[in-house]
Amino acid sequence: MYSLLRPALFRLDPETAHHLTLASLRAAHALGLGGCLARRPPDDPRKVMGLTFPNPVGLAAGLDKNGECIDGLAALGFGFIEIGTVTPRAQPGNPRPRLFRLPEAQGIINRMGFNNEGVDALVENVKRANYTGILGINIGKNADTPIEKAADDYLIGLRKVYAHASYVAVNISSPNTKNLRQLQGGDELDALLAQLKAEQLRLADTHGKYVPLAVKIAPDLDSEQIKQIAALLIKHRIDGVIATNTTLSREGVERLPHGNESGGLSGAPVREKSTAVIRALAAELQGTLPIIGVGGILQGADALEKMQAGAALVQLYSGLIYRGWELIAESAMAIRQAR
Repeated sequence: MYSLLRPALFRLDPETAHHLTLASLRAAHALGLGGCLARRPPDDPRKVMGLTFPNPVGLAAGLDKNGECIDGLAALGFGFIEIGTVTPRAQPGNPRPRLFRLPEAQGIINRMGFNNEGVDALVENVKRANYTGILGINIGKNADTPIEKAADDYLIGLRKVYAHASYVAVNISSPNTKNLRQLQGGDELDALLAQLKAEQLRLADTHGKYVPLAVKIAPDLDSEQIKQIAALLIKHRIDGVIATNTTLSREGVERLPHGNESGGLSGAPVREKSTAVIRALAAELQGTLPIIGVGGILQGADALEKMQAGAALVQLYSGLIYRGWELIAESAMAIRQAR
């Protein structure tokens, strides 16, 4: 079905097509047609971060920033859904246009800038959803919050979403919020993780449940940075790491239409960089905490590649734009068959 719809969607502005797709999924769910849109992935339970995932293929953050389409997305067969990135206060993000397709490379460039309606609106949407599966909520900082006060925003986000999340993802790697990636540095990351871990344990006592924390990192890291990040994740007993976000590199796309737009590049062009970071992280972590692999999955073999590099789970986003919902079951099947 998606292959029939894609030419029409690709004639629209990318952001307009994005909103139309989410609206269509909501409508399909309301009419009870959600299950007809995609074949169900095979059952392939995985226990990761103390949670049991029905299959290892999830939705990456960014597609449903405000948690408005949780039930519609759930009908497509994801093993888990991650919503956000959400910030403490609503913000418009960067000016449009801010989303660009690179179809010749099966890539996407975005400079959205954490556009969202704020954490309170997201929580209300989560409360209205009927979804009972694994829900990750991805938190970030507001653009106008000084980087030295970033921890305050992450702590606000963590407190507000804690009771409603299966796990919380901490986004310190978007290239579209000024200086955000600075938080991946040694001293900054050490201080941030210490505060987040202390708050997580306090909230666990308050709510009577332990909600895992995962940190999302960039693909543009050298081996020394990966080693340092891995050591800090272990030191602070963080529950998982998501590798990776979008890249600032334009290698292979610089001569394509829109190839030099500012922002983060995702899709097929980031696949190798993402997988290399997963492989290096796995070598450093030695199974101490799990890796969620994301970046450039356009076919089942790409999902399997991430798992073989050391990921325990994978996530999709840009691949869905080019391949549609069939990519979910295809990826899940490729991983299951290789067990």
